[in-house]
Amino acid sequence: MSTPPPERPPPTRWELAGDSRESGYVRTFTEQHDAGTADDGEARLADVLAPRGARVLDAGSGVGRVADALRRRGHDVTAVEKDAALVAISRERFPEVPVVEADLLSLTPALLGSQGRPPAYDVVVVVGNVMVFLADGTQVAVLRVLAGLLAEDGCVLVGFHPVAGPTGSLDYPAAELREHAVAAGLRVDLLAGSYDLRPPAEDYVVAVLRRDDTAQRPVPDAR
Repeated sequence: MSTPPPERPPPTRWELAGDSRESGYVRTFTEQHDAGTADDGEARLADVLAPRGARVLDAGSGVGRVADALRRRGHDVTAVEKDAALVAISRERFPEVPVVEADLLSLTPALLGSQGRPPAYDVVVVVGNVMVFLADGTQVAVLRVLAGLLAEDGCVLVGFHPVAGPTGSLDYPAAELREHAVAAGLRVDLLAGSYDLRPPAEDYVVAVLRRDDTAQRPVPDAR
């Protein structure tokens, strides 16, 4: 009996949004980057969270803007992006940033190792509305995958518009992220409304997640 092929990950909301979403994102990035007006708040906060020379995974790296900003700060950065067109742009614009072309649901230490990249990371960055463009119903699974790639004391930095986000994105309130993090074996260490750590807001969510090792411990017998 032959082994069935592995099940393909479901299409993400980004994929379902089509070329119009991609072209608008690329155009905005290109204009800001070429004009020198692109904000790197995500990279600045990730740099604060990371030890010097940290291993950083940029999950859903797009055209590589954040990954390159972190590389320039001295970190060993691995970018992961599923969209082949964005991978090509990233490799052209930021050739010093290694990019693994893969769906986040397919990421494993073995896959990363096969690409010559570290199997575990001090910081995993999931910003730029990646969470609200995932395939519906896969948020917990993706968070669980990323939790499994954390080094000891590592963290996940998440950032997205929880409501009224870009066309095609999912409404994803902070309370739902917290529930999904717990289900994935993570805890919310910090919740803010911006990358400069302003108070929580309705229009943007920034969160720092860490593995909740207590969730893996058996409940002691009270007898």
